[in-house]
Amino acid sequence: MRTKRRRKGEEVHSITSARRALSEDLHDRNIRYLVSMAIRTACLFLAVLTPDPWRWIFVAGAVVLPYVAVVVANAGRERAGEPDAGVVLEEPGAVQLYDPRTEYLR
Repeated sequence: MRTKRRRKGEEVHSITSARRALSEDLHDRNIRYLVSMAIRTACLFLAVLTPDPWRWIFVAGAVVLPYVAVVVANAGRERAGEPDAGVVLEEPGAVQLYDPRTEYLR
């Protein structure tokens, strides 16, 4: 069960397995991306200001962090253990409308 804080300490409980709102998810992803880019900017400044052995560590951080920031920011809406959207769980008597092997409707 997820909990979320609202204004003035009010706590809201979620008892559903539904996903979070897209606006909340995008906000969190933007924050993660901005934090990563702030760290990259700090690495760029420190690469200019520090002596030689540390300089290369900060340069490596400034080069690698954009990739890491994009991967972390894009990891948002997936759920572990959730079946694929096109796969229909077969139950006795269920009609399967989508064939994931051929990607066509039956």
